[in-house]
Amino acid sequence: MNLEQQIAHILTEQMVEEITTIRHQFHQYPELSFQEHKTSEAIRSVLDQWGIDYTFPHVETGIVARIKGDRPGKRIALRSDMDALPIDEKTNLAYASKNSGVMHACGHDMHMASMLGTIRLLNQLKHEIEGEILFLFQPGEEKIPGGAKLMLEEGVFKDREPHMIIAQHVLPEMEAGHVGFKAGIYMAANDEIYITVKGQGGHGALRQHIKDPILMASQILISLQEEINHRAPGDSPTVLSFGKVLADGAVNVIPDEVILEGTFRTMNEEWRKEAHGLIEKLASDIASAMGGSVEVEIRQGYPLLHNHEQIARESKRLAIELMGKENVEDMEIRMTAEDFAWFTQNIPGMMYRLGVGDPGSEQLFPLHSPQFKVNESALRTGISVMAFLAIELPKIEAVEKINS
Repeated sequence: MNLEQQIAHILTEQMVEEITTIRHQFHQYPELSFQEHKTSEAIRSVLDQWGIDYTFPHVETGIVARIKGDRPGKRIALRSDMDALPIDEKTNLAYASKNSGVMHACGHDMHMASMLGTIRLLNQLKHEIEGEILFLFQPGEEKIPGGAKLMLEEGVFKDREPHMIIAQHVLPEMEAGHVGFKAGIYMAANDEIYITVKGQGGHGALRQHIKDPILMASQILISLQEEINHRAPGDSPTVLSFGKVLADGAVNVIPDEVILEGTFRTMNEEWRKEAHGLIEKLASDIASAMGGSVEVEIRQGYPLLHNHEQIARESKRLAIELMGKENVEDMEIRMTAEDFAWFTQNIPGMMYRLGVGDPGSEQLFPLHSPQFKVNESALRTGISVMAFLAIELPKIEAVEKINS
């Protein structure tokens, strides 16, 4: 049998059902970023049961499993994130979250389950593996600075740096049974913006005695949008959004300060640095001109995600070989961000998308929605594609590092 046939033979309905049950456990007991202790324990229990070598801990909850092939070759790393989001689930699933206010609304439960299925499958294909495969279960993807960065700083790849690294991420807009690829720049760099606007509050009817931070904040919001949109390079997609505005006053009470919290995203690192300075200066100038002041904090998030062109092209070709051209899609750039980008700063890497949408369904709940659901038939696709890529990609003759 060729490799595709071997994968199909090993990946039985019973195995998929077992992996699905594991996914339900992850979904029922989600944990927030850097708090994935029970999740990590559950993963390690499965690895122990299967006799898989691993090292632990990495950044407290992270795990790196390992399968060594029967033949010499390169080392490839596969990555799955583990954390959930602070969202109250509203899916009414039989296996809905039992942890109040916490939900796997970004599909990391699917990522972990798919990775475990891939490990179980590849453990029976050691005769096909050239080299070594590392499996990273990473904490804290959803929270700056990101578990990927912390794992790297901790030296997760000391004495075992991979030649390449890949990850898959669910996509509800794509139907189950499909995967998608994008070579080159794919996802945005992201930063968190915190602005405290300070004035002098007082009675809303006695405006002559106040320096209104609400008006200052309003002017700052409008001016920042106008200026950032005006100054952004035409070839660099840019987003500035403020999702939180706190002004703790009343109908006739003007507060002393207003808090603004938002996100800045772009795909141009030089413009990213310039925009940081522009945000700070413009906010300060506006508040000062209106008799107030500001405190600006910009927490730098993840770098832009650059999918290695050669790895992305080869992965798409291999996916077509495995699944057929009709099930493999080309992806567009996304302004969402991913801490997987930290890995690809130094290691040739790529993130691809796993479709989890219901075919033909008109009802779509996006990532980070309290109603987010997945079509679990995608687990078979996720396992088979990741296993196939893990075996075949290291056979690429030469893969050069990129400077993203």
